[in-house]
Amino acid sequence: MKIADIRCFPVLMAERNRLVIKVTTDEGLHGWGESGLSTREKAVMGAVEHYRAFLIGREPMAIGALWQEMYRSQYFEGGRVLVAAISAIDIALHDIKGKALGVPVHALLGGKQRDRIGTFATTGARPGPAMVDEALAFRAEGFDCIRLWPSEAEGQGRYQPRDSIALNATACVMVREALGTAVTLGVDYHHRLSVAEAASFCQRMPRGTLDFLEEPLRAETPAAYAALRGLTDIPFAIGEEWSSKWAALPFIEGDLAQFNRLDICNIGGFTEAMKVAGWSEAHYVDLMPHNPLGRICTAACIQLCAAVPNFAWLEWLGPEINAAGARDDDIFPMAARREGTDWIVPDAPGLGVEVDEAWLAKASESFTFTEAPHLRRADGSFTNW
Repeated sequence: MKIADIRCFPVLMAERNRLVIKVTTDEGLHGWGESGLSTREKAVMGAVEHYRAFLIGREPMAIGALWQEMYRSQYFEGGRVLVAAISAIDIALHDIKGKALGVPVHALLGGKQRDRIGTFATTGARPGPAMVDEALAFRAEGFDCIRLWPSEAEGQGRYQPRDSIALNATACVMVREALGTAVTLGVDYHHRLSVAEAASFCQRMPRGTLDFLEEPLRAETPAAYAALRGLTDIPFAIGEEWSSKWAALPFIEGDLAQFNRLDICNIGGFTEAMKVAGWSEAHYVDLMPHNPLGRICTAACIQLCAAVPNFAWLEWLGPEINAAGARDDDIFPMAARREGTDWIVPDAPGLGVEVDEAWLAKASESFTFTEAPHLRRADGSFTNW
């Protein structure tokens, strides 16, 4: 069996673009993958095109060797654009291999260790009483882990970290008091703070308010997380920015992350994610995978989470409706199903997901660029989204 083609579909789903890829073989099998580098789809498509040039005619079952060839086939190896492309291709190759052997991907990874994949819910309401009400509603639905989302901006894309930490520290205390102690509670700061700001945020709340603080800082400087660790005892959830096991290395070896938020569509697909998962297990760190994309990303995450022993919760943002009004179930006629707050691990061959390719092809014809918010501080300077 040989790889016959690799095709990219940049499509708008909900309010952000997704990059879905399809790898086909000369025996009629195909696999689906997804890239995680949101809003930079064209850059990833260029990388996929480069890899496609030498992958056509290669054996899709040799996944590990192909991963190494893609990673090492240029002088400047790695980086987020290249690895986002490798991730999508790697996921698709695992889908093909599972279908060829008639087994789910988790069987290729050692077999499933659980039947259900628990998820956490994320609030969207502004900090204050509305956030409390939303968290209580999630608890009533059965979620035992809830993540709070700080308000992004105060009109016109304005974002002041110091204003934010005062508002959100108060809101976190309100939510904890309303939920009680049985629910795991965290907050995602989306790498918008400095070390001093993150420490100030943590120190404004009573001990026990939060069970995890997610991505308070950029992950570019592990030493900054080491400094922050000395200023707070709240566990850190870090990792969605990692684009290789080497990026994960200082956080795992330095015991800086207590939950690893690796993104299978950015870190290098299953091939690299399983290595980071095993490394994390050796340090008694559970995975809490980043899953902000579409059903293919979710399908890959479910397979990964089923196959590792060290798993906590999977991110889930709810069913998505694209700009044209099509729902997930319309676009993905075959996909994993949910029961309550859990995904049921599928036993269908491959990823267990199929896509309406005609819809993808039509949607990709009208590709338009999308951008994440460009946030500014009050003085006009840009800050992180």
